[in-house]
Amino acid sequence: MQILNGKEVAAFHREKLQQQVALLRDKNIIPELALVLVGEDPAAVMYAASLQKAAQQIGITGRLYQFPDMVTETMLCTAIQRLNNNPIVYGIIVFMPLPEHISAHRITNAIKPEKDVDGLTETSMARLFMGKPLFVPCTPKAVMAMLAYYQIPLEGKEVAIIGRSNVVGKPLSQLCLQAHATVTICHSHTRNLEKIVRRADVVIAAVGKAEFITADMIKPGSVVLDVGINRKHNQVVGDVDFASVSQVAGAITPVPGGIGAVTTIMMLENILLFKGDLG
Repeated sequence: MQILNGKEVAAFHREKLQQQVALLRDKNIIPELALVLVGEDPAAVMYAASLQKAAQQIGITGRLYQFPDMVTETMLCTAIQRLNNNPIVYGIIVFMPLPEHISAHRITNAIKPEKDVDGLTETSMARLFMGKPLFVPCTPKAVMAMLAYYQIPLEGKEVAIIGRSNVVGKPLSQLCLQAHATVTICHSHTRNLEKIVRRADVVIAAVGKAEFITADMIKPGSVVLDVGINRKHNQVVGDVDFASVSQVAGAITPVPGGIGAVTTIMMLENILLFKGDLG
């Protein structure tokens, strides 16, 4: 059984990004990642701080634009338009949740598609589904980066994705289809879930339930990728029961140290994706 080490994958991509950023800095270009935060949601504040630190590690400026809870939707849209028009801003992220009086849909789609490093605007999603992506959401991109690093092909394989969110499950299904896999998306209304998952060559768990996938659901030798991050008994665990599934699977990602370790670096990779002036 092989452990798919996300920290190793992240380090590989981080080194490449540092080289790209160094070339830009030689031209006196220091890319900025604009981090838009409304209010003081603890999880969002923590995520913003972690992105700032990760950006700094590769030489990008992660600048926080923080607004009070009472900011109006119009004011927030105006601020995003200023960032859209700022040439040094290479990427914009708006942290969720937003206050109830602000439309997350409108704010997300106010971001210029070529600066939508989260890959969540309607334009980004439409292009992904058409097979011509601008930006791919960072978690699905991290899954594909993990498979590529460990040279695990999807062509001709049967893939079961448990979870159909707009952020992970749906975009990930398109990426797997583009890699010529046969894809089944499972969700809360799926019948015979265990049977479907058990026949899959590759299982991707993104359901948001602690240790939901157990060993009896896994075909021996299959690849299991755990996207989930949950707390159980004061410990961080995934959607997969690692202790039991690791005895059956041929390869598996741990939590922590798996897909999550790659996700942030994929976000930073998106920032430089369409900058063609690297020489």
